[in-house]
Amino acid sequence: MAFDSLRAETAFRQAFQLAPTSTLLVPGRIEVLGKHTDYAGGRTLTCAAERGFAVSYRPRDDGRLRLVDARDGRQAEFAIGPAIEPPVGHWTNYPMTVARRLARNFAPVERGADVAFFGTLPRAAGLSTSSALITAVFLVLADVNDLESREAYAAAIPDRAHLAGYLGAIENGSAFGSLAGDTGVGTSGGSEDHTAILLSTAGHVTSYRYHPVTSERRIAIDASLTFVVAASGVAAAKTGSAREKYNRASALARELVRIAESRPELQLRHDDAATLADVVDSSPDVLERLRRAVAVADSPFPAADLLKRLDHFIVEDRQVVPAAIEALAAGRLETFGALVDRSQRAAEDLLGNQVSETITLARLARDLGAHAASSFGAGFGGSVWALVNAGSADDFASRWLDAYSQRHQGAAARAETFVTQPGPGARYVRGAGL
Repeated sequence: MAFDSLRAETAFRQAFQLAPTSTLLVPGRIEVLGKHTDYAGGRTLTCAAERGFAVSYRPRDDGRLRLVDARDGRQAEFAIGPAIEPPVGHWTNYPMTVARRLARNFAPVERGADVAFFGTLPRAAGLSTSSALITAVFLVLADVNDLESREAYAAAIPDRAHLAGYLGAIENGSAFGSLAGDTGVGTSGGSEDHTAILLSTAGHVTSYRYHPVTSERRIAIDASLTFVVAASGVAAAKTGSAREKYNRASALARELVRIAESRPELQLRHDDAATLADVVDSSPDVLERLRRAVAVADSPFPAADLLKRLDHFIVEDRQVVPAAIEALAAGRLETFGALVDRSQRAAEDLLGNQVSETITLARLARDLGAHAASSFGAGFGGSVWALVNAGSADDFASRWLDAYSQRHQGAAARAETFVTQPGPGARYVRGAGL
């Protein structure tokens, strides 16, 4: 099952008794490498999945947004405006946050839409269903209100890379250039997900840097290879305690920047150190001086946790990702696999965002012959990808799930696998264009 635009269009007709005027496809994403690096100004290696949301819609003139989830029948309706109060912890948090931010940044937003969507991704599995929904709702509202024709929009968001950055800002609540920030959805992430969802190219993985979103290198994946994704059956929902753990990783990165800025001996100005990557790049010996500063800093976080967070960023962003990009581009799969293994260990030992189920899945994949395998996404549950030979992908997926069931029977009962090539970014199949 890839995208199912027919299900979305059928649900639209049933719910609204009209035909949709446009249908778009918004994929989930696979984070190949770059665990918790984007919001720190680092780099990632990503691609879109060949699954996601099919979204059918039709404009309305009354400023209301009506949504139908064709997968389970959930519905929502609300008026678009700056005073919307999104309910954190409920799925409507995401579309309502988008609608409120647009009403505040690009008033007036006078046209609403009837929308039906059908998703083919496992939910709360680290494949960015929430960011895909945010992206989908934005694209709908931007289209029906013709935002691209507005001078203020064109100045702030001149291309898709800027749009990816803005969507990340909508989600985390930060300002974006001259566009004022808001409360966001409650998570302190970056724009990696939105970048992969919007900018991916079929058959390729791409490395990006962030703050601002900048494409670095696009690597073709040979047709003889493919990804198998295993959703662990442990939800990676960014709500409750999971959200607190996810946000703590981001807070540790921000605290390292604050400490760096507060120490005169590091000679950093605020505009020099917007992100942890900026701090690391500021001088050749900054890491040694920063570690000394952390040891004596007055901080709400333990020094040991801050140093682990710093060490993880250095391993992932400065050591693993650049070397892995070179290895993959050169077809050196054994080297690539070893580097991905190092990333996985760093996530377990330094970042601390892994659970036993994702650790098991990554190791089982390698034992079963995958060229490389890693957990991805926010962590604390979610999914694992494995890079395997395309001709044996279905057999590998079956054996992988069987082996997992022997070790984590309860989670495996909720687990699922699917095979995917790197897919294209969001696109229209009928109606408006991007």
